[in-house]
Amino acid sequence: MEMTAEERLNEVETAITKVLCGGQSYQIGSRKLTRADLSLLRQMQKELQAEVAAGSGAGLFDDTYVAFFEGR
Repeated sequence: MEMTAEERLNEVETAITKVLCGGQSYQIGSRKLTRADLSLLRQMQKELQAEVAAGSGAGLFDDTYVAFFEGR
């Protein structure tokens, strides 16, 4: 099942929080964990925020209407 843009955005924001709170990488004994690159996560976050905003109807002309008046 494919994730929605909102779900992916939540996952990316969770990953950013983990990097900020826990560091980019750490090592315990011979085992090492490296999390995703923070700059890549931030780029993904911006793209997903734009995708979510576009899908939510929060566009520039969403409450704009066009009327045509023909003759009198």
